[in-house]
Amino acid sequence: MLQIEKKKCFIELGTFLGQFSVDANTKNEQVLHNDLFYDAFISLLELSQSHNGWFTPDQVYFAVQSWAEALTEENLNSWLSKYTFDSNQNPAKTVGLILAGNIPLVGFHDFLSVLISGHKVVVKTSSNDQHLIKFLANYLIAVDSRIADYITFTDGKLEHFDAVIATGSNNTARYFEYYFKDKPSIIRKNRNSVALLNGTESHEDLVGLGEDIFRYFGLGCRNVSKLFVPRGYNFDAFFKAIYEQRDVIYYEKYANNYDYNKAVFLMSNFQLLDNEFLTIKEDSSYASPISSLFYEYYDDIETIKQQLKNDADQIQCLVSNDLVENSIPFGHTQKPKLWDYADNVDTLEFLLQI
Repeated sequence: MLQIEKKKCFIELGTFLGQFSVDANTKNEQVLHNDLFYDAFISLLELSQSHNGWFTPDQVYFAVQSWAEALTEENLNSWLSKYTFDSNQNPAKTVGLILAGNIPLVGFHDFLSVLISGHKVVVKTSSNDQHLIKFLANYLIAVDSRIADYITFTDGKLEHFDAVIATGSNNTARYFEYYFKDKPSIIRKNRNSVALLNGTESHEDLVGLGEDIFRYFGLGCRNVSKLFVPRGYNFDAFFKAIYEQRDVIYYEKYANNYDYNKAVFLMSNFQLLDNEFLTIKEDSSYASPISSLFYEYYDDIETIKQQLKNDADQIQCLVSNDLVENSIPFGHTQKPKLWDYADNVDTLEFLLQI
């Protein structure tokens, strides 16, 4: 099966996903296989929160819309244009995927990358997100049945693979590194995202920062969990801007985390800033608990830039108003392009070398 044929399958999938929105689902009669998949996908989206309490309709629809926007012919061509694909030089291998399940469809980019590079994929899903990607795989197979020969899902031990891409915590990463030491691999560990502020940010910037913090309840590695602010920074404008996210406290799982983490901080006599749905604590760590945000003061921006450079292996995204090279604009951390690779490791380049 040629790459152009696989690419067409993903373009059709993007068109299919484009029918679904948290505001309203709009059926397009021109979309392939709607008779089989349209109503079934709506049912799956409605059931997602019963499969994983964090997968609320708003969050799942956001993930679906993001992939609908990504899977266009223009985006796929732009992404693939920098690579050289030679099926004779690089015969198809079998790549094992061990997926995370912290946010909806978090492993879909790896799934796409393996298939579009010409390899076969064996997928071990997370128990927290095992339905959505299987549904999308079935849609691809309906578009072109030949792609079924390239896709396998397994619930048991991952076996019979030539390379692996595995995502987990720092603890599981050590296990992965040992278990897969004899195979080409990408092993992903914990990372967090940070924002660097200098006090000149507009209200709109800080509203966007609220999206970077609260999308997916802060569960993703691309969610901002730490702020760097100039000494003496006044948080009033920040709190005013993120007030748009106040409804997050009405989700029980988030509220339980807010109550618990706030209580732990207060019992430890930590000084907090609190707006009744987010606690902010001065802390040098990058990883803050759900419903909490860490911050750290700086006196010299060049010094903090060097610190961020030194800690690059702990940071997924860096958000600022161009204060640091290659930083991401406010409000865009959860809108990665196809060429924005996790951990800055070029997945396609890895796949073309195995």
